[in-house]
Amino acid sequence: MAASGHSTVTHNTLDDGKNYNFALTSLTTLFFMWGFITCLNDILIPHLKGVFDLNYTQSMLIQFCFFGAYFLVSLPAGSLVKKMGYQKGIVIGLVIAALGCLLFYPAAAVHSYPLFLGALFVLASGITLLQVSANPYVTLLGPTETASSRLTMTQAFNSFGTTVAPYLGALFILSEATSQVAKADTAESVQIPYLVLTAMLLVLAAIFAYLKLPHLSEAEVEEGEEVEGSAWQYRHLVLGALGIFVYVGAEVSIGSFLVSFFGEENIAGLEEAEAAKYLTYYWGGAMVGRFIGAAVMQKIAAGKVLAFNGGAAAVLIGLAILTSGTVAMWSILLVGLCNSIMFPTIFSLALNGLGKHTSQGSGVLCLAIVGGAIVPLAQGLLADTIGIQLSFALPIICYGYIVYYGLIGSKPESVSV
Repeated sequence: MAASGHSTVTHNTLDDGKNYNFALTSLTTLFFMWGFITCLNDILIPHLKGVFDLNYTQSMLIQFCFFGAYFLVSLPAGSLVKKMGYQKGIVIGLVIAALGCLLFYPAAAVHSYPLFLGALFVLASGITLLQVSANPYVTLLGPTETASSRLTMTQAFNSFGTTVAPYLGALFILSEATSQVAKADTAESVQIPYLVLTAMLLVLAAIFAYLKLPHLSEAEVEEGEEVEGSAWQYRHLVLGALGIFVYVGAEVSIGSFLVSFFGEENIAGLEEAEAAKYLTYYWGGAMVGRFIGAAVMQKIAAGKVLAFNGGAAAVLIGLAILTSGTVAMWSILLVGLCNSIMFPTIFSLALNGLGKHTSQGSGVLCLAIVGGAIVPLAQGLLADTIGIQLSFALPIICYGYIVYYGLIGSKPESVSV
C-alpha cells in the first residue's frame, strides 16, 4: 500500500457528476493543442535541417531545446501549481505558450536558428506548465481505479492533435518551402501557421480564465498549510519518472527520424513532403490505441497492458532494423500503436496514492519529459556514426525498461512519512 490516507472516495463526489464531464471535456482541448504543437517539431526538424544546412545532431537541437524546457521548468511549475491551483496554472501555461509561438515570426524574419531554438524553449515552457497542471487534474477527477483509463482517454485527444499536425505541417510548411527558392523565404513558411497557433492559445487562455472547474481540496494545498514529507519518498513515483524519461525519449526520437528514415533508398526513398504525411500513421496509431486502451484498462490491470505494449514496441523496432522496404517502414509506424497508452498509464500509476504531494509528483514526472531532449540527441549521434537504421537500437533499450516498470516498478510500496 502507498503511504497516503487519501484514497478513492473524496474526489469523485464533488458538486455533481456533470462537473466532471464538463471539466474533462474542457481539458481535452488542451491535450489536443499541446499534442498538435509538439508534433509540429517533427516537421520543423527536416525543414530547418535543409534551411540551415544542419547535420542530424544539430537538427536534434530542436528537440533538445524543446524538451530541455521540461527539465528546467517542471519543478518550478509544480511549485507554482501547488500555490496557485491547477486552473490558474493552465491559464498561465497557455499565455506563455502563445508567446513562444509569436516568437517564431521574428525568428523567421531574421533567419536565425538560435532564435528559433529560443522560441521553442519559451513555447515548451508554457506546455510544461500545462502538463504539470492538467495531467494530475484529470487523474483526480474520479476514482483512482480508473485514473489510467481516464487519462488515457483525454490523452487520445492529444494523439488526435499529433495525428493531424504532420499532415497540416507538411501542407503549410514543407509544401510552401519546396516551392520557394531562397532559403530566407523557406524559413518564413512557418510564420503564418505559428501566428494562427498564437491566436488559438490566447483564446483558450481567456476561456479557461472564466471556466468554473471543480476544486480538488484533497490534492490542493491551502494557503499556510504545512505538508509533511515529499513526493520523492515514493519509490513507484521515482521509477515512474524514469519510465516517463525513456518513453518520451523513445517516442520523440522515433518520430524525429521517420522523415529521414523513409527518405533512405533501402526503405522507401520518399521526398520530405511525402514522407512527412506518413507521420500521420505513427501518431494516428497512438490515437486509435488510446481509445482502445481506455476501454481495455477498465477490465485489465494497467501495469500488464503497459508491459505488453512495451514488449511489442521493442519487437517491431527490431523488425525495422533487420528488414528493409515496406516491412521496415510499416514496422516502425506500428510502434505508434504500442506507444498509445504508455504516457498516461505510467503517469497515473506513478501518481497513485500521493495525496497532497500530487502536484509535486506531477512536477517530478514532467521533469522526466526531458528524455525527449536527451534520447533524440543520442540517437542523432548514433545516426551520424552508424546510420539511421541501426540507430533505432537505442529506443529498444527504452522499451525494455517500460516492460519492467509495468510488471514490477509500478507497484506502490509502504514508505515512512
